[in-house]
Amino acid sequence: MDNNTDEQRAFEVAEAARETEWRKPSFVGELFMGRLPLELVFPFPEQSAEDREAGDKLLAELRSFLEREVDADRIDREKKIPKKVIAGLAKMGLFGIKLPTEYGGLGLSQVNYNRIVQLIASHCASTAVLLSAHQSIGVPQPLKLYGSDEQKRKYLPRLAKGAISAFALTEPDVGSDPSSMATTATLNAEGTEWTLNGQKLWISNGPIADLLIVMARSNDPSADHPEITAFIVEGNSEGLSVAHRCDFMGIKGVQNGLLRFENVRVPNDNIVLGRGQGLRLALQTLNTGRLTLPAAAGGVLQQANAIARQWANEREQWGAPIGRHEAVAGKIATLAAETFAVESLTWLTSAMADRDDLDIRLEAAMAKLWCTEAMWRGVDSLLQIRGGRGYETADSLAGRGELPMPVERMLRDARINRIIEGTSEIMHLFIAREALDPHLRIAGASTTSAKINLGRAAAFYAGWYPQLWLPRLTISGAPPMPGLLGRHLRFVANGSRMLARDLFHMMLLYRRGLQQKQAILARLVDIGAELFAMTAVLSRAASLHGPSGCEPVADLFCRQARRRIGVLHRAIYRNDDQFAYDRALEVLDGRYPWLEENIVSTWRKPQA
Repeated sequence: MDNNTDEQRAFEVAEAARETEWRKPSFVGELFMGRLPLELVFPFPEQSAEDREAGDKLLAELRSFLEREVDADRIDREKKIPKKVIAGLAKMGLFGIKLPTEYGGLGLSQVNYNRIVQLIASHCASTAVLLSAHQSIGVPQPLKLYGSDEQKRKYLPRLAKGAISAFALTEPDVGSDPSSMATTATLNAEGTEWTLNGQKLWISNGPIADLLIVMARSNDPSADHPEITAFIVEGNSEGLSVAHRCDFMGIKGVQNGLLRFENVRVPNDNIVLGRGQGLRLALQTLNTGRLTLPAAAGGVLQQANAIARQWANEREQWGAPIGRHEAVAGKIATLAAETFAVESLTWLTSAMADRDDLDIRLEAAMAKLWCTEAMWRGVDSLLQIRGGRGYETADSLAGRGELPMPVERMLRDARINRIIEGTSEIMHLFIAREALDPHLRIAGASTTSAKINLGRAAAFYAGWYPQLWLPRLTISGAPPMPGLLGRHLRFVANGSRMLARDLFHMMLLYRRGLQQKQAILARLVDIGAELFAMTAVLSRAASLHGPSGCEPVADLFCRQARRRIGVLHRAIYRNDDQFAYDRALEVLDGRYPWLEENIVSTWRKPQA
């Protein structure tokens, strides 16, 4: 099969799994159309007193447990979370944080769930991943959303008590393209049982999972389009084995591995949502599952602020604390500003998830994208502030009598977040596809069809496009903004119209070829992400106006975001994308052997 056919099939499989209807409003969706529905994000959502009290009580107990029982550096060193830690987490009910109380869960909100994740992630990323992989994308969330009553009664109490779960989608030769899935599920003649065969790679919690959601191809492997189905699989099933435990740069304590399925038998009753609905289930699960990552990013960045502030005050160079030198002060200021933005996005999107009247697929993806990138920038900055001590392990620091600030481990642990649950590159493409959806609907087209309704498109754009150029000095429905922050809100309103114009211009210029212009799409998405982050910051700053003193930090963040947006906007129209792409093809073809001539590469395949 040629590459064009493979690509077309991949698009068609992805399109079939998409949630095609927009039955509820989306702030980010409107942003890409040049509109700013402030009523969806203002005022900033406040946690109810009752909900906060429920979270506070558990967080106090958890904080004490983490300080007393969880040695994060030992977990990193020994590559294992002790059984007593897992048992302690289970005793507090943390394997069923959002599960309904009728099934033995805590029944807490998304906000409280993310408060818990944030606290754990600030201390031990491996422990945070254990819990989030279990219930953000593991068996509890799919069953809570789509499980039958019988499946819920059978499995949710076990999960709430501490049975560990995993989500098995990725395969050795299949990353973000499920159209090439090779794991098969074959139904017996009686229609009562399936047999699974294949391999799943990079499955967090997989080697120790009691239960798994496993995605497998349930139709004939020779068929053009795979039918992917989700199965509940017992971790101790005959034929299910751990072929290899993966060892990573960071999150060393996480049990992650290559799982092998050899004639694993699964009852037909263990299908979740329905035959052929596996990818839809995966996408829906990730809509809220991705919100764990912004929460974790907030915990890590709060820790980074604490370390940076203490070190920059006590470490002196050239007669003054290093924090007083402009080069370091700039890093500290940006770290503080971006931490505030990550926190604002986290709590805004978490509260959105607790509501039932919004579609948050774009908001969740955008929060994941922006916050994980900000976390990486922040921890990298922290390491630079700490200098050689940042590069040194906490164990080594302690061994020579210094405070064991775990910056080296934080950096290693942070890096995975730009990859898991959708790489930054995949997030760009996912968000861009959803942002294009209203335009495709207007034109009566799709990403897989060239047909358009010219009359309908012309009628809409004749009225819509000129509106994007009209100057607006006021914003309808805008709340009072403290200090100078109102100007930033006006920038967001104008920026949303600029973004809509830019998207429309690129559609006219490249037409169906726009889906191949990934660098341009990424810039458009990054502008949208910056505008969304600015909106979250402004909404939160307005709600905290007063003794919190957050206005200067919010102002700094918005200033810096506006500069980034300016760079991205200019690069949409003036860039070296095609020139760089052509050079990349030459590199791939081996045109520049001098780039690799003086190295030793023991990893290379033997020459034929």
